[in-house]
Amino acid sequence: MPNKKVVIIGGGFGGMNVAKSLANTSYEVTIIDKANHHLFQPLLYQVATAALSPGDIATPIRSVFTKQKNVKVVLGEVVEVSKTDQVVQLAEGDVIPFDYLVIATGAEYNYFGNDDWEKSAPGLKSLDDALRIRERILVSLEQAEKIHDLEDRKPYLTFVVIGGGPTGVEMAGSIAEIAKRNMMRDYRNFHRNETNVYLVEAASGVLNGFSESLSDNALETLTKMGVHVLLNSPVEEIRKDGVQLKNQFIETPNIIWAAGVSGTDLTNNLGEETDRIGRIKVNEDLSIPNHPNIFVIGDAAYFEDEKGKPLAGVAPVAMQQGKYLGKLLKNESNGTNRKPFKYVDKGTMATIGRAKAVADIKGFKLTGFFAWLIWGVIHIFFLIGFRNRFRVFAEWIWHYITFKRGVRLIAHKENREVET
Repeated sequence: MPNKKVVIIGGGFGGMNVAKSLANTSYEVTIIDKANHHLFQPLLYQVATAALSPGDIATPIRSVFTKQKNVKVVLGEVVEVSKTDQVVQLAEGDVIPFDYLVIATGAEYNYFGNDDWEKSAPGLKSLDDALRIRERILVSLEQAEKIHDLEDRKPYLTFVVIGGGPTGVEMAGSIAEIAKRNMMRDYRNFHRNETNVYLVEAASGVLNGFSESLSDNALETLTKMGVHVLLNSPVEEIRKDGVQLKNQFIETPNIIWAAGVSGTDLTNNLGEETDRIGRIKVNEDLSIPNHPNIFVIGDAAYFEDEKGKPLAGVAPVAMQQGKYLGKLLKNESNGTNRKPFKYVDKGTMATIGRAKAVADIKGFKLTGFFAWLIWGVIHIFFLIGFRNRFRVFAEWIWHYITFKRGVRLIAHKENREVET
């Protein structure tokens, strides 16, 4: 009897943990991803703000499974899933059969029907996004250096982050550190006090998934760092030269979108029931209704905890679901009944800047340096590979001591001019 085939779409936290759990088993495991690397997304904003290099937070998927001979990696994009024929089709035309399918495609940024905004306000989901944002920031500073009139250079020294969740808070805080301190010593024609960083949020507070006290602390910290936090301020329009809010227009070419996510084209076309943002509603074993051999995990899945609250689209959820699913499939080969997935919430945290963070760990609310230290240790621990852990740790120590950001290269010719 031939070995059963497990196809995993997506090499993120969920997909990688399924594959690791099934390594060196009787299953034939195939990982399909549009990129050849696993990306540690929680630190992606540090690539965008020139604190880390792309190679510090990305690892080739093949290198992770070098010794696991039953795991195969395919570089490609899945465009269609046939639930009845049990095959997936790639954009190049290849067809890959499966006995079990794991959909771990993550999510895309949601522009709420204004997809044309994406060109002027890129999100932060991939290394390409991070590098594009990084170079836009660097080019804007170079443009400002060439302009002698204070008003004319003001747009190039203005930065807008839209969305007050963890990604938005981390980006705004990191850009504020760049704009107010880190890089300014290298420029001669303008002063750091000329820079303006805005965090725009439609709701009444930042970090809405956190407790009120931690949300208030994050807001206070951002304000002290010089970030203009605009609450209850939904965006009405985004143009290449700025952002239109209800009561003001912020002129700048530096706009970053971190306001919400939605399902991918693949999950939207799967024909399953979804929530309002496109996550597929899954059973208690993470399978989809009427198809016990097809699973959806991570950001692509809608799953409620014991209190009826949907799980957040964060790395710990995807990792636990991946490990659970790997164990489930191993037990499946032994004929063991499936047990429902239960998420163990070990806490939430978000960094705001150098030695500044908030954390809620098992009900213990931490802020400041200690929260930042725990955040750093946990993130280094979950990085794949000793080399990456060592490099990130070394970069952070260097940055902490010197306040210098190491990766400030403008490589793409098309990014050398920023229009307003």
